[in-house]
Amino acid sequence: MSEPLRLLSIGAGAIGTYIGGSLALKGHKVVFVERPQVAEKLRSQGLKLYLSGTEHHLPDPQIVGSIQEGLDLQDYDAALFALKSFDTPVFLDSLTMPAQSLPPFLCLSNGVANEPAIATALGPDKSIAGTVTSAVGVRGIGDVALEKLRGVGVAAGHPMSERLSAAMSDAGLNSKLFARAGDMKWSKMLTNLIGNATSAILDMPPAAIFSHPGLYRLEIGQLQETLRVMAAQGVEVVDLPGTPVRLLAFAVKFLPLAISRPLLARKVGGGRGNKMPSFHIDLHSGRGKSEVEFLNGAVVKAGRTHNIPTPVNDLLTGKLLGLTRGEIPLQHYRGQPERLIGDLE
Repeated sequence: MSEPLRLLSIGAGAIGTYIGGSLALKGHKVVFVERPQVAEKLRSQGLKLYLSGTEHHLPDPQIVGSIQEGLDLQDYDAALFALKSFDTPVFLDSLTMPAQSLPPFLCLSNGVANEPAIATALGPDKSIAGTVTSAVGVRGIGDVALEKLRGVGVAAGHPMSERLSAAMSDAGLNSKLFARAGDMKWSKMLTNLIGNATSAILDMPPAAIFSHPGLYRLEIGQLQETLRVMAAQGVEVVDLPGTPVRLLAFAVKFLPLAISRPLLARKVGGGRGNKMPSFHIDLHSGRGKSEVEFLNGAVVKAGRTHNIPTPVNDLLTGKLLGLTRGEIPLQHYRGQPERLIGDLE
């Protein structure tokens, strides 16, 4: 291994613990930033990672209670950033230190708005686009399990990109460099949309969404709109680590619904089964926020810019935000697919 990286992990949630912990296990110098009460717990119990059938324990991780406290310890090669998209603006507004004192942020958050926000707030040299396709489950605070290894994507072009990608692959994270950040981020977002908003709105698992012909048409509709918006922006569909996104796009664009539904139901619905997706978790967390605004909503926003109609994404964004904000009762759509379909028609 080359010289160990000095990394600041913004948070020790699922992705922060998985990526930062995996790199720490490989000998990289990782400092984790967490809220003071969480930081104290992590200092006492350490970090736990279940990776490819093996339990790992970092008994004495370096945990600090603020970014400034972390910056006071040492300089960093990069920061790992994987906050929810709705938390990014608040986080950036909270930074009081000069931008030049901060390392570049490898942004692993979902959505396409985070990297531009970081670049605007801190400078273009502080933003590196990334994505995580591996499935990671949380067993407790600072305790994660790798459910399915796929990989990590890093946008090329930044002075730290190649070194970060090489270090992550060496740590077993299966990293790949991508020439164009937009291709990588929009292709990942395409996969994030599947069975997400509909599942949250209807309180139904993805497997049930894919088994319903009318809901499947909604699913395909939102993906077709997204592909048209991507094409209008000159964004290409690319395969991500462990994720054949181009095959998904081909099925969405060219296969009849009668053929594509059983195929995608087995691949997507079968893989997720009755596990509820992230939008559903956000909706029932009580936080009153949803990433739908930054995923389906990003499709709607780009569609307006390029005069591409996006009625399905508009419907899903509006209804889920209405449920999240308490403007629509949760029971209004619960288990009633025909009501949602009827609202589009």
